[in-house]
Amino acid sequence: MKILILNGPNLNLLGKREPEIYGSDTFEDYFTKLQFKFKDIELEYFQSNLEGELIGKIQEVGFSYDGIVLNAAAYTHTSIGIGDAIKAITTPVIEVHISNTHKREEFRHVSYISPVAKGVILGFGLQSYDLALQSFL
Repeated sequence: MKILILNGPNLNLLGKREPEIYGSDTFEDYFTKLQFKFKDIELEYFQSNLEGELIGKIQEVGFSYDGIVLNAAAYTHTSIGIGDAIKAITTPVIEVHISNTHKREEFRHVSYISPVAKGVILGFGLQSYDLALQSFL
């Protein structure tokens, strides 16, 4: 089984950015823990602050991987293009968020990804990724 974890803008700052919301672990440290826990899954990780790079990665793996765990971050609420890319592929996508976006600013209550995702997991901190991976097993 091959799964891509795809992170959007500012998630490269995990561990430094707003630790009261996002925690103090870097994603790279957490990814190492996921690889250890899910040894039977070939995990790949990609992060970009650029919308086009995220769309390109979705298109690149969207017909050959078994799943994509996507935290599009702020693009969740703005990117019709990412939603369209997900709609165009055959690989199932789980939308994840570290925080409960419904407890935050009103503009974060809208997702262009949820309607085309297999499922949505939010509000469980970094464990949201763990839960998403479990959903593919």
